[in-house]
Amino acid sequence: MYDTIIRGGTIHDGGGAEPRVGDVAIRDGVIAAVGGRIAEPARQEIDADGAIVTPAWVDIHTHYDGQVTWDEEMNPSASHGVGTIVMGNCGVGFAPVPPGGQKALIELMEGVEDIPGTALYEGMPWGAWETYPQYLDYLASRKYALNVASMIAHGAVRNYVMGEGRGNADATEAEVGRIAAIVEEALRAGAVGFSTSRIMGHKSIHGDQVPGTFAAEAELMAVAGAFRKVGAGVLQLIPAGTLGTEGEHTPLEAEVDMICRLSAEAGRPATFTLFETFADRTQAHRILEQVKGRNRSGSRVLPQVGSRPTGFVFSLGSYHPFMAKPSYLALAHLPAAERAKALRDPAVKAKILAEENVPPALPGTMEALIPNVPFPMEQTFPLSQEESYEPLPEESFQALAAAQGIADGRSALYDHLVGGDGNDFAVAFFTGYSAYTLDGLRELQLDEATVVGLSDGGAHVGAIFDAVNPTYQLTYWARDRRRGPTLPLAHVINRQTRRNAELFGLTDRGLIAPGLRADLNVIDFDGLKLGTMQFHHDLPAGGARLLQTAQGYLATLIGGEVTRRFDRDTGARPGRLSRGQGAKAAVAA
Repeated sequence: MYDTIIRGGTIHDGGGAEPRVGDVAIRDGVIAAVGGRIAEPARQEIDADGAIVTPAWVDIHTHYDGQVTWDEEMNPSASHGVGTIVMGNCGVGFAPVPPGGQKALIELMEGVEDIPGTALYEGMPWGAWETYPQYLDYLASRKYALNVASMIAHGAVRNYVMGEGRGNADATEAEVGRIAAIVEEALRAGAVGFSTSRIMGHKSIHGDQVPGTFAAEAELMAVAGAFRKVGAGVLQLIPAGTLGTEGEHTPLEAEVDMICRLSAEAGRPATFTLFETFADRTQAHRILEQVKGRNRSGSRVLPQVGSRPTGFVFSLGSYHPFMAKPSYLALAHLPAAERAKALRDPAVKAKILAEENVPPALPGTMEALIPNVPFPMEQTFPLSQEESYEPLPEESFQALAAAQGIADGRSALYDHLVGGDGNDFAVAFFTGYSAYTLDGLRELQLDEATVVGLSDGGAHVGAIFDAVNPTYQLTYWARDRRRGPTLPLAHVINRQTRRNAELFGLTDRGLIAPGLRADLNVIDFDGLKLGTMQFHHDLPAGGARLLQTAQGYLATLIGGEVTRRFDRDTGARPGRLSRGQGAKAAVAA
């Protein structure tokens, strides 16, 4: 007798094969049989008639490094069919950490990833680990609604080796050797990779760049040498020059050459963030050709692209460009509905639009960034629940203001944010908006050299909300797109499952085949949709975060156990820490 049989679904195996209708049988947490009508009985059956059956998603760019220490349900990712998350991206993490050294790491995570420091201070069990292997051992003692994999972060390692305040100093030869040794130790303990950030915009709440931002190539080559010794893991980088400059040779080309050298030296794959940008609309496609050429010469580099443009989300409940104006601050204490009503006063609006910002107390926070960045209003749009993230230029706030005979698009943005009860949202794109090149983002997702990620699940809890990307991939790119061609459903599923799993050496999942983990989704594809965006005050210390659920996940199974049924958490916690191939090699040795 099987434990579970999923009956009569359209099976998308995750490998990109054409779908077929049939059953999937599960025994002891693994897939036991696939296809056709399985005659044997099971302890439970899940009716998948009219639904699609897929592997659970493998999300390779998240920041749950703190949340995994206090949470088990792991939203928002769990509610969007994710079966495995990879965290520790962008050079920020929480291990290793010297005794009493958490403050620097929290301030770094709060600045780079917009995770409330109060939640990290109160929610995390500081003192439960010092080294990275100890951190993994702590995670291995916990249970989750999905599986957790972790990379070791350059920022934490440098802070540990060089001391707080020296994170971006030049490392000595001895310090470089110690950094490489810690990375080797982490890979042997089960880290699935190493991450570093080299982009200037990633800062602590005090405005300091992530430790490692200016690290010499020799230091990164030493880390690559650790990868070669272990023979496992992925290098993840946020390269300098990511945003580009139109018409000039940007630093990104040089950075990509270095990434390719690192991959070749390590004998391991590397992935880095790649965007379409406003400053240089051809950059992403040039970089892809550069990567393909270097891959033919011994590198294995896979640029990581998103499934929609990246943008800051504005609302009166979180961040917006007017939040540092003196006249706004005088009303900020009011409940949202009362505040919106007061802000609709024409005299108040006129004062706010004319005022200078109050200087920020902490220059590296979103409270400092959002009001002081001159967001182009032609790239800023109303954000509805059904937003496609490919709006037309005439829908921008600049165009809406011009239609009223007003030169300043901020006037239209202001009116939108203070409308109703103050719960309306807007989005300001800073990468990937396809009004310029209609199918640029589609082409990046189709390209054989790329992988799809960048959800930032667990991070940017009040400013960027791309953790819904797995669901958005299916609803928009495989079904609903109107501005251009869609993507093949089998391709979209492959990019979220087997391709990502193989990149990180998680070869026991991401494919519906006998002998592999029964991490699966049963989805009402025709009825799948995103839910309502709402703020929830459910982080430790009462911290707020923006959440958007999904409707249409009939079931999610992790290790054969049903963790979600009809879009609701069942309370089952079969998810565990997934250690990388380096740990398996160490055990075998």
